[in-house]
Amino acid sequence: MVSTQDLAILGILCALGAAYLFYSGSAKPKSVDAFANGGTKTPDGTGAGRDFVKAMEKAKKKIVIFYGSQTGTAEDYGTRIAKEAKARYGLSSLVCDPEDYDFETLDQVPEDALVVFCVATYGEGEPTDNSVAMMDFLKEEDVQFSNGSSLENLHYVVFALGNSTYEHFCAIGRIIDERLTKLGAKRVGLVGEGDDDKSMEEDYLAWKDGMWDDVQKTLGWEEGAGGDVADFEVTEVASESVEEAKVFLGELSQRALTGTRGVFDAKNPYPAPLIATKELFQDGDRNCIHAEFGIKDSGIRYQTGDHVGVWPLNPDAEVERFLRILGLADKRDQVIDVKSLDPALAKVPFPVPTTYDTVFRHYVDVCAVASRQTVGSYAKYAPSPAAQAMLEKLGSDKEYYHSIVGEKCLKLAEVLVLAAGDDLLADPTTASYQTWAIPFDRVISGISRLQPRYYSISSSPKLHPDAIHVTAVVLKYQPTPDSRHVYGVGTNYLLNLKALAAGGVKSTREEGAPVYKLEGPRGKYKKETGYSAPIHVRRSNFRLPTSPKIPIIMVGPGTGVAPFRAFVQERVALSRKAREKDGPDAIKEWGTIDLFYGCRRAGWDYLYEQEWTDYAKELDGKFRMHVALSREPGQPKVYVQQLIKEQADFIGDALVAKKGYAYICGDAKHMAREVEHQFEEILGKAKGGGKDEGVKELKLLKDRNRLLLDVWS
Repeated sequence: MVSTQDLAILGILCALGAAYLFYSGSAKPKSVDAFANGGTKTPDGTGAGRDFVKAMEKAKKKIVIFYGSQTGTAEDYGTRIAKEAKARYGLSSLVCDPEDYDFETLDQVPEDALVVFCVATYGEGEPTDNSVAMMDFLKEEDVQFSNGSSLENLHYVVFALGNSTYEHFCAIGRIIDERLTKLGAKRVGLVGEGDDDKSMEEDYLAWKDGMWDDVQKTLGWEEGAGGDVADFEVTEVASESVEEAKVFLGELSQRALTGTRGVFDAKNPYPAPLIATKELFQDGDRNCIHAEFGIKDSGIRYQTGDHVGVWPLNPDAEVERFLRILGLADKRDQVIDVKSLDPALAKVPFPVPTTYDTVFRHYVDVCAVASRQTVGSYAKYAPSPAAQAMLEKLGSDKEYYHSIVGEKCLKLAEVLVLAAGDDLLADPTTASYQTWAIPFDRVISGISRLQPRYYSISSSPKLHPDAIHVTAVVLKYQPTPDSRHVYGVGTNYLLNLKALAAGGVKSTREEGAPVYKLEGPRGKYKKETGYSAPIHVRRSNFRLPTSPKIPIIMVGPGTGVAPFRAFVQERVALSRKAREKDGPDAIKEWGTIDLFYGCRRAGWDYLYEQEWTDYAKELDGKFRMHVALSREPGQPKVYVQQLIKEQADFIGDALVAKKGYAYICGDAKHMAREVEHQFEEILGKAKGGGKDEGVKELKLLKDRNRLLLDVWS
């Protein structure tokens, strides 16, 4: 028989167990989940918990670099700053994800130390996902640190990343600078601002030398104490000493390698089957892909307005070119291990052990435009004095680099081929290139990690709960009249998937497009029913109002229409439920749904034309299309901006009197800006004032999330 005492003990044990499950499942910080061993380990390996100052002390570092990165670019620049500090001053840095640390101890940073913030601005002036907590803390009105509210001890540097086509250019970096200065901290050098619309690389190079000069003057660090030190050690592994099943051949996570189930996210993408695909352009010389990826039984959920990240691989020709240039073609399947010589400064950017071929095919971005700094650093490994001289000039002469590399969008391997005097037009699978003796560790250090490509999801889970739809124009262009074509890695990957789904049939529009090895690592992406691609969902704030009675204005020319297809599908699904419940007049009081869409010619690139007609009928005319055709034969060019101007009174009434919502998706540089200017005029008039009143009203709409943008440049 169980005693009262036994029951009490059992009750306590159950309560403790429930508390453990609750906190381990829902309240544990990400850093503890990922790195904890008894709750003490941190990503830097110091065991300092979430206290970055203690981590600096334990690791004996004078520099800590926090990167706010959404796609990996800010992290790359943070790592570059760390490497240059080591080369100049012999000082190693902690390169940290701000999500893994707390910032109450900013007031304990030694005065001879330096804190660097390398931060991107995401969306409409928002912090990247991993910097949200840091920014929330720093923006607190009465922020308190461990010993008060002053940061007089702190020396800091800011390099902000952004895109000048967006209204809130480099906003997060500017806010950090403003807040730290207000709290008494001392900025070293100017705030660096890298503009992705022009040249992030050139902005960084123009800023960094002056910044280091100011660091030296302020902190008294002695230049010349460092040197050219490797970040990684690469070892070739004998085949008999490693199990083949433990070698990464393109898998993006440990779970993908072992085949174990788990949550699918950015760190563990889901190999989603391609269940349908088609060409959306009826004519012309361009391609536009509609692709549907199945997510049934994957555990993946998405909301209308979210983005999907598609993880591409590099095309065969670019992989082959690099292997041959480095003399690794015959060793492509050689297993290698890579170790960081300073894990706090440079993490191994891909899973190991792996192979040379896999690194170039799956893990590093060999198709990116060659960095001027990387090109210059490879000069010492040139196969000839002439090649060395050319790379040295490219690295030091900004204008020369722009004319040879930047203007023509040359990849790193193409620059090496050109400098060596080899044939740039030769087929990489048969070409005999001069061999460059670049150590493989320097190759890893000089090329960024291959990142996912993001697309606005063009379906609603209300109509398509088991599929994610993508609508993407295939990127193919000629930068200059005498240059080779540039092909987008992600969209041409989708184009290859479409061709295979059609039995390998290609149209004349697809001739010359790059070819990809789509089977994936160990053939995991090839199924009996077709092919798969690794994907994950990224949350967005691009959302419909909860009430269907609120009118909405949507502006989305070209593939900017993608999320609006999802929006309309959402309303269609809701209308079906409403009619089932309340009868045929259920949507009578709904607000209007107006889509301003633009394309070149109705017979060429009018996306989803029949669908819009069907949706309009089903929504009893609540949904209306306004179509601008810019190249229709025999007609003047019309753009969405003109249609918006024609509907000014209606739009003004919808947004002001009826408290409607507006959405813009597409080109940020021209279309989005011009549409916003139109809205300012319309809003000013609707408020009974002029342009100034319209500017204020537009800002108010943005602040209240009634004007939302999903734009790119």
